[in-house]
Formats: sequence, C-alpha cells, structure tokens
Amino acid sequence: MTDSTPVSEIGERSLIMRLSGILNCGCDPDVHIGSGSDDCAVIDISEEEYMVITTDMLHRTTDFPLQMTPWQIGWMSAAVNFSDVASMGARPVGFLSAMGFSKDTDISFVEGISKGMDDCAKFCGTSVIGGDIDTHDELTITGTALGKVKKSELLTRKGANVGDKVCVTGFAGSAGAALHAILNDIEAPESLLNKLLTPIPRVNEAMELARSGAVTCMMDTSDGLAMSLHDLADLNGVGFRIDEASLPIQPEISEYITSDATTLTELALYTGGDFELLFTVAPDMLEAAQSACYLNVIGDVVEGELGTVIKCRSGQNLTINRKGYLQLGD
Repeated sequence: MTDSTPVSEIGERSLIMRLSGILNCGCDPDVHIGSGSDDCAVIDISEEEYMVITTDMLHRTTDFPLQMTPWQIGWMSAAVNFSDVASMGARPVGFLSAMGFSKDTDISFVEGISKGMDDCAKFCGTSVIGGDIDTHDELTITGTALGKVKKSELLTRKGANVGDKVCVTGFAGSAGAALHAILNDIEAPESLLNKLLTPIPRVNEAMELARSGAVTCMMDTSDGLAMSLHDLADLNGVGFRIDEASLPIQPEISEYITSDATTLTELALYTGGDFELLFTVAPDMLEAAQSACYLNVIGDVVEGELGTVIKCRSGQNLTINRKGYLQLGD
C-alpha cells in the first residue's frame, strides 16, 4: 500500500529513519555502522582502522545566506561534512563534491566556491579529491567526506551513562544569533558573523578527545543543541539536566543582539549551524578530556524518566523542547 503523506509533514529525521528501514546494510560484513544511526557510515578497512563516510546536500535558498561570498559557500559546503567526520573522532582523508549551477553562473563564482572548499579541506588536513558538475535551477552542492580512525578510538552517538558529564566545544547559539542579525539588518562584528559564514569543523579537538579515551558518546550540534540532546537521549535511553548558567554564550551576542537572558538561552538551545561537538564524559575522565581540548561542562546525564531539562538560574527545572534546525518540514 502506498503512502501519500507529503514528506514535509514528517520532517527530515523521521524520513531518514523510514528510509533506513528500507536499506539493507546488514548484507555486507564490512559495514560496521550503516545508514540512519550516526553522523557517518563506518566501514571496516583493516585490522586497526575504520573508514567513516558522510554526505550532505546544501542549497542556495535554505543554506547559503545572500551575504555569503563564493569562497564562504565553498568553505561551508566542506565544513558541514568534515564536522560529521570529526564527530566520529576520525582524521579526514578526502572530500568530493557534486555541484549544480545555473547556465548563466559566472566562472569566477564557481572558482571562488572551489577555492573555499580547497581551503577548508587543507585546514582539516586533507584535500578535494574529485566530484562532478552539472546544470541546475538552483545552486546545489552535495559534499562527501571520508575519514579514518583507529578502531579503539571510534566515537559514536551511543554510549552515554547516567552520571556522565555533558560537554560542548566552543559557544552555543552563535550561528543562530548571526543569522538573526543578518535577517534583521543588525550590525554585528565579524567575530560573530563568521560563526555562521565560516564555521570551523572541530576536527583537531575531536581527534584529541578520541585519543583521550574519556568520551562515552559524541555528535555535532549542526541542528542545534536541544535537537542534539534529544537525539542522544533517545538513542541512549537517558535524560539530560543542563545548567542554564553554564551554557557558553559568545559575549558579542549580548552586546549586539540581545541582553535578555531568556532570549540568550533560546538562541543557545534552539538554533543550529554552530558545528560544535556535544559529548559525554565519564566523571573520572573529565580531567583527561579537559587536557585534550578546551571544553565547557554544561550538565549531567540523568535517568531517562527525568527527561531532558534545563536547570534555570531561578532554580526551576524546565523541559528542553525537541526543536531546532530541520529540513523538509521546518
């Protein structure tokens, strides 16, 4: 029986899980982790290593603000994929891109995008190794990133334990605040705008965390902190208690965007595009994680029946809603 439900009604995550149920990843013994359950697929390539592979599609109207230069578009197209590779603790080993342009696109525009991709790949310690180009009604870029990781250092979304500390790299809500500034013609400094326009994949931090052995589970926050917390909660059967006072918010947000504490918290929780790492750490290994990279401890893993909540500065516990950046149905 066919299902005539529009994809816009179920959203990206539900559609991915539905399609993953159709795909048979269990037929190949070399596939360690298949579609749907993590940031990357994981392939067994040797006795010591896995290869991780991810792909992402970006569009002019939904993913690239008009203020972005061609170079920034290229950087972003690579960065979103390298962020997924980083979330597995892997070292990037190549990037491929399929690009669709309208027929009247200037060659210099395409060259600028390619230069941005190349610079991001170099920043992540690798290179652009291939791809494809075609004509398209809308600028559309599909990137594919590959990485390698020692089997003993592979990090996944599953593994959080009650009592673990919840940590993030960098700031929360900066990209969302930058987008708000752009959409509302608010003058903001480059230090804030670049969090949206030139996001930094946390590749080096992730590899150091993987080597530390301190991390129990990890993913990136590209769809927002709240959405990522709910993803981890569902997969691990746990809850989270986040401390509002510990949310790392970039100082420029309160200086240029808003000084309202409620709005700052909503930006930190419910806006996407930061490409930071969200991870849990065993309490006795926190010092090792802190030695691996700069991080912020923002809460604790709790029993699943307690839900995912934020402890407000007032002392009240409020539910963190399952919302953030989504595609298809947002």
